[in-house]
Amino acid sequence: MKYLLDTHAWVWWNMEPKKLSRKARAAIENTAHRSEILLSAISMWEFCKLIEKKRIGISCDPEEWMSEALRMPKLRLIPLTPTIVYRSTVLPQPFHDDPADQIIVATAREENATIISKDQLMRDYPHARTIW
Repeated sequence: MKYLLDTHAWVWWNMEPKKLSRKARAAIENTAHRSEILLSAISMWEFCKLIEKKRIGISCDPEEWMSEALRMPKLRLIPLTPTIVYRSTVLPQPFHDDPADQIIVATAREENATIISKDQLMRDYPHARTIW
């Protein structure tokens, strides 16, 4: 099984893993029962925007933090491909207007992955699998 981390799940895993649900932590930690963990490139942009807006703080260089956070076992960074970008704009409705969430959902659908997310709007979306 493949899991795609929502941005907050990736950040929390690397900063405050206790914020993750037991189910989310188990999915990330249990490398024997999953093929890989995915992260959309848009999550790195969202992380940088959180720093820019002072919604989170880190004590090191953001580029170093991201480089280290990408070293999770079996993690694969998914680039913004033309297919994902297009499919994020034609998701089955209804879906909310957050472009980053649209890209994350389109990425999960393209990769046939389950999204790890606390976001209730994403979890209620019937056209993507989620856990929390």
